[in-house]
Amino acid sequence: MTARVVTLDLDGVTDKAGLMDRCARDLPLPDWFGRNWDALADVLSDPGLWAGVAVAGEILVVVRNWEGYAKARPEEWATAREVFAQASALTVALALGGSS
Repeated sequence: MTARVVTLDLDGVTDKAGLMDRCARDLPLPDWFGRNWDALADVLSDPGLWAGVAVAGEILVVVRNWEGYAKARPEEWATAREVFAQASALTVALALGGSS
């Protein structure tokens, strides 16, 4: 089975609202995505909610340029990492360095 790779680019994101906007932009989330932690956790755990993604395939989300957000909002970043870690519909990988 081939994984579908999706990039979540957090370049310039410095707060939760920016993260949620970027998730809505970069990930194939439904239009009605609520842009809060619970909504993000729900949608990332239900592959049937991912617009245009075959449920049978594995999804790999590569998070790039996350360091600025992690530094600006460490508590929010910790929550985001927890949400990503618990997402059962995908695998999340953090890109380390060389992400330009």
